[in-house]
Amino acid sequence: MRNTYLIPATLFVLLVATYSFAGNKAFKGVVTDDMCGRKHTMMPGKPDADCIRACVKAGAKHALLVGDKVYKLESKSEQVDKLAGQQVNITGTLVGESIRVDAVTPGK
Repeated sequence: MRNTYLIPATLFVLLVATYSFAGNKAFKGVVTDDMCGRKHTMMPGKPDADCIRACVKAGAKHALLVGDKVYKLESKSEQVDKLAGQQVNITGTLVGESIRVDAVTPGK
C-alpha cells in the first residue's frame, strides 16, 4: 500500500526540481572568454577587450566572469562581443556551466 504513493511523489519532486532550475535568471559579471577567464596575459600591454576578441576569433567562447566562476555564454555573440571586458547584466537560462543568453545590457 505504501508503494502506491512512492511513484507519484517521486514524479512530483522531479517536476518541482526541474521548474525551479529552469527559467530566466539575472547574472551580473564581466564579459570574458572561456580560455583566459580572469587573467588576460596573452597580450601584455593591450586592453582585456582586445585579448577577449582575439581568443574568441581563435575559437574560444564568450564567457561571463561572476566572482571566481566562469560561465560560457551561448547566443547573442555580437551583442556580447561589443561589451568585451565590461561589466554587464545578462538575463538567461543556466544550463550546466553555460548560460543561454536572452538579453545583455551594460552594467552599472
